[in-house]
Amino acid sequence: MRLHKFLSAAGVCSRRRAEFHIAEGRVAVNGEIVTRLGTKIDPEKDVVTFNGVRVTLAQRPVYIALNKPPGYVTSCFQKGETTVLDLVDVESRVYPVGRLDKDSCGLILLTNDGSLHQRLSHPSFGHEKEYDVTTAAPLSDRDLNRMRSGIMILGRKTRPARVKRIADNRFLITLKEGRNRQIRRMVEVLGNRVVLLRRIRVANIGIGNLPEGKWRYLTGKEIKKLLSGLR
Repeated sequence: MRLHKFLSAAGVCSRRRAEFHIAEGRVAVNGEIVTRLGTKIDPEKDVVTFNGVRVTLAQRPVYIALNKPPGYVTSCFQKGETTVLDLVDVESRVYPVGRLDKDSCGLILLTNDGSLHQRLSHPSFGHEKEYDVTTAAPLSDRDLNRMRSGIMILGRKTRPARVKRIADNRFLITLKEGRNRQIRRMVEVLGNRVVLLRRIRVANIGIGNLPEGKWRYLTGKEIKKLLSGLR
């Protein structure tokens, strides 16, 4: 079994992210750092560690919803930063699915299910993410329509989105992609600025009344619907 596939199957991260971790020298096999992509291992005989912690396939799937406060980085580790994993106290090694920039808040899913991680992280699967956005200045109907139809950012037009006005300077937007700081960049193109961005839903999982900084396990019903919707 190739090492990057093993890491994904064990719930460490997606296969693509595993390749980065291997190249960075964060993965060892039988005590020796491995940086060569495509390395094969025997899961029943070889001992694999990630950041010094042993990784095994025999893990109970864990699915968590976290309400991320501003100021936390959506990463497993980033030098000098406080990450979302500092907010979650579970025995299983879980990993955040997708990204939510440091200044933003709201729903983050965490799991050790590599398959789910891959599907939720990859834009080709087109799952929905919904955000509650407040801007510095009022938005016109034309502004909202431009976001609905797509806006050019970083040389490429955004996909069509659902947008609903809540107030003069507040709206809900549902995306099926997750480009870097996408909503903030879209609003900047309109000559405005985001002052609060909160993610309230990922696929069928809503943030509900979960307090900021707190987390919960997904219910069996939520997990079943989430997994069936991503096949």
